[in-house]
Amino acid sequence: MASLRCRRDPCGVICLVLTYFSVFYADYVVVQYVLIPTFSDSMWCTLHGSVFNLILLLLLACHSKAVFSDPGMVPLPDTAIDFSDLRSQSSRMNERGCEGWTVCNRCETYRPPRAHHCRVCQRCIRRMDHHCPWINNCVGELNQKYFIQFLFYTGMASLYSLVLVVSAWVWRIRTEGDGDAEKEGEESPSKHLIVAHYIILLVESVLFGVFVMVIFYDQLISIITDETPIEQMRNRLMIKDRGSSSTSGSSSSSSQLPHHAAHTRKPKLALLREVFGRGSVFCWLLPLHSSPPSVGGISYAALPDYDV
Repeated sequence: MASLRCRRDPCGVICLVLTYFSVFYADYVVVQYVLIPTFSDSMWCTLHGSVFNLILLLLLACHSKAVFSDPGMVPLPDTAIDFSDLRSQSSRMNERGCEGWTVCNRCETYRPPRAHHCRVCQRCIRRMDHHCPWINNCVGELNQKYFIQFLFYTGMASLYSLVLVVSAWVWRIRTEGDGDAEKEGEESPSKHLIVAHYIILLVESVLFGVFVMVIFYDQLISIITDETPIEQMRNRLMIKDRGSSSTSGSSSSSSQLPHHAAHTRKPKLALLREVFGRGSVFCWLLPLHSSPPSVGGISYAALPDYDV
């Protein structure tokens, strides 16, 4: 039921419709108004059409995997548990050797380190990055790979369609300059329609291309720095609190700071492999199922030993 609530989000449903409409519209314009009129007499029509549709196919496959994959939801307890004892005694985590494990006030369940609650999904997500309406799902530990692949292929499709439209536009200007006036007069109604499609596709390609490339860059930075945007914001707030409280007294401020479970810094390649899998780098480009990360609370066989 949690997954159904997540996918019933009105904003997410609208964004899904816009995503698929934009993809199919771009494919229609590129094939019908760019490739066929421009490269119909050469093998470039088939080549460009095959490559562009292959990119779109991978884009849709990665998007579907990101939409329907489990982002890493923390399982809910079978029965209700009273957590009032734990909330009043947060120091017991350290005494029991369960650093980083916390109790979610909304889910009423244990959650592992680096897990956060999503208000849209109404569940805690392991290593939650953010809730993305374009996939109507959270971006978390188990589907971040597919989300980044979706961004990558969207950027490639935007750049590819941009190059094709510009080249077709230049070709049309040159042919119209060399053609006769009668042919130009006969094609004047369709000419305005073609130009309108070109402009719409150019605007779509630029907007989506710039948008996804910025997010793609932020995703890679968050992976190689081993900090999600939520953790970055929390760390900045903690540093700001330390700076403001240091003026009033360092001894009192150190005891009031919340405990933050530090995670070991790893090599950048190891961090990338935790997201994209341990196989070949070529497999990182394909929406294939990869082995889950070895760290991060995938297995819940052993829950914290709390007395509740």
